[in-house]
Amino acid sequence: MNVIEVDGSVGEGGGQVLRTALAVAAVLERPVKVYNIRVKRQRPGLQRQHMTSVKAVAEISRGKVEGLSLGSTEVTFYPGRPTGGSYFFDIGTAGSVTLLLQAIMPVMAAAGEATARVRGGTDVPKAPPIDYYRFVLAPLLAKFNISLDIRLLRRGHYPRGGGEVVVTLRKEGPLRPVSLVSSGKVIRVEGLSHCVRLPAHVAQRQASAAAELLKRLGSPVNIMTESYESAKDPHLGPGSGILVWAVTESSVLGGDALGERGKPAEEVGREAARSLLEDLSTGMALDRHASDMLLIYAALAGGTSELGGASLTLHARTVIDVLRTVLPEASISLSGDLNKPFTARIKGASLL
Repeated sequence: MNVIEVDGSVGEGGGQVLRTALAVAAVLERPVKVYNIRVKRQRPGLQRQHMTSVKAVAEISRGKVEGLSLGSTEVTFYPGRPTGGSYFFDIGTAGSVTLLLQAIMPVMAAAGEATARVRGGTDVPKAPPIDYYRFVLAPLLAKFNISLDIRLLRRGHYPRGGGEVVVTLRKEGPLRPVSLVSSGKVIRVEGLSHCVRLPAHVAQRQASAAAELLKRLGSPVNIMTESYESAKDPHLGPGSGILVWAVTESSVLGGDALGERGKPAEEVGREAARSLLEDLSTGMALDRHASDMLLIYAALAGGTSELGGASLTLHARTVIDVLRTVLPEASISLSGDLNKPFTARIKGASLL
């Protein structure tokens, strides 16, 4: 069988290329070679975080991998058949749990149903927070006929990590095409503001500052807080973060921010609120993060899906480029410029 070849330096040239290529190859049960992996990065090649993702995709699909070593810029992946069951993956320290999930979730869908317990960072920089998957991605995937259940056992922040989640993904039937173009009216705004190994007022101040800005939408705003008494706090921490999300007539959009040393809690809350308000102002159905996550499911589904995103990020553009290489059976037409609102029409390959 011919090996599909993917240039790992296309688009954003990072882990996104690798995650997308491996996930689709596993669903197709076709070998793929990814070369030039992260060659433009300060630390080129595979880092531990990426290696865990590759191993995880290989384990669920009963495959084997050549070239899997720290700093490697080329891997060849020979998938077997995606298989259900229970899996455990430990990324180590604060490697992102959600980025690993991005790689394995399409493979779990191909298996029909699977459960993965994952240890690592749940709320870390340069990755969606776990709450985004719980409250934004899960309801969006339900529209494709995918049930995503996430139990958050413990949060993990940078640099210590130590977070843990149990994720069960079930395909309820053949994947359905979706039409998620315009958001429609905002029905309500919800949120979850958390802090660990920090005083409870940190989460409360993040929530209050976000709510103050979000009131201008004229819809009900309810932001929950999560904090722990120091004697009963199971986290390594310290850390904080907030996710706010808008439930609209046709979709769910989110905005998030993480606490940092020296960054006022109020600014963290406002950052998340501003992100959500900016994306809602475009009138599109998907926020800046959702489109790059949903494109792969639209390409693997049957029928024609339409996605409207608040911003064509480099990540989304990269996913489209990789899908066109590894899955030419799906056709994707794109309208919109980088970092601007866009629409994508995806004729799926009917693989899931």
